[in-house]
Amino acid sequence: MESEVTTSTTAAFRAEGLTKVYGTGEATVYALRGVDLEVPPGEMVVLLGPSGSGKSTLLNILGGLDSPTSGRVFFGTRELTAFDDRHLTLFRREHVGFVFQFYNLIPSLTARENVGLVTEIARQPMPPEEALGLVGLEQRMDHFPAQLSGGEQQRVAIARAIAKQPNVLFCDEPTGALDSTTGIVVLEAIARVNRELNTTTMIITHNAGIAAMANRVLYMADGQIQKIERNPTPCAPDQLSW
Repeated sequence: MESEVTTSTTAAFRAEGLTKVYGTGEATVYALRGVDLEVPPGEMVVLLGPSGSGKSTLLNILGGLDSPTSGRVFFGTRELTAFDDRHLTLFRREHVGFVFQFYNLIPSLTARENVGLVTEIARQPMPPEEALGLVGLEQRMDHFPAQLSGGEQQRVAIARAIAKQPNVLFCDEPTGALDSTTGIVVLEAIARVNRELNTTTMIITHNAGIAAMANRVLYMADGQIQKIERNPTPCAPDQLSW
């Protein structure tokens, strides 16, 4: 099974009947209620919906951070929901990059060194300098997090996520702590990664304006995908109505 995990060449996901239940009895909470989804490789997908709608739960299951109560998830032709913990770890290490609202950089390391931590465990990493260049931080590589703005720190986090050249990039509220001008710079970095590396990219956001840059928009509520819209002409981040 290990070779199957590490040699998959497509980042397409397919979810069938995903349900996630927390608690029992009167305390039962349904985070997902029978979600079906297919994401072609290379797409930019935005997930919109209120808090508690199931967005993060869905991304965590697709990314191998959590398991569904029922249903199946496929990465390419491989069924993730059949993997044990070891093979899920391999899947995350080899194929998935994560970016969160909070940057989680190590304060005592420079931008280059923060990115370099990931390249030490990846199979075919890009040099930290190349990853930082992709997000426009060529001139800030040897700065420590405290010397960087919030937007620059988030771009370091993106560089760290993409340095292992993952098939998939999951971004959970990547602009949530940023103002509009800085947020657009961060989205431009994410869009460039999607475009130049063909990285399947899924972004959770409360900001409906970001949907205009996506190929596909998933509207979630009450643990279900209520609507899927396809955008034939995604706009550039600097054209978004924030």
